[in-house]
Amino acid sequence: MSKDIVILTEAASLQIKDMMKHNEEEGAFLRVSVKGGGCSGLSYGMGFEHEVKEDDHQFEQFGIKVLVDKESSPILNGTKIDYKQSMMGGGFTIDNPNAIASCGCGSSFRTATASGTPEEC
Repeated sequence: MSKDIVILTEAASLQIKDMMKHNEEEGAFLRVSVKGGGCSGLSYGMGFEHEVKEDDHQFEQFGIKVLVDKESSPILNGTKIDYKQSMMGGGFTIDNPNAIASCGCGSSFRTATASGTPEEC
């Protein structure tokens, strides 16, 4: 186990557990990652995975085992993932203290040290 790079709120954890159950992924890891793309250069990825890679950071919050790869770790360090419910439905919100610019859609960003590969919106 290593330091918690990403912070899951209780609301996000409950939603992730529901999604795991719905998709028959109980016991899976939640992988949080960063990849190139989006109008600001970087975009977030979240998905279920069953294998830990050698360079993964692994930690647990609210009973959810989280994986973050070595490359994504410094970019995601201190990022808070929440789940908000509204009249229009629900969705995950990502608050990354390392992001210095983000696009209007809120799913693309860049940091001072990682600009990624910007694409047109």
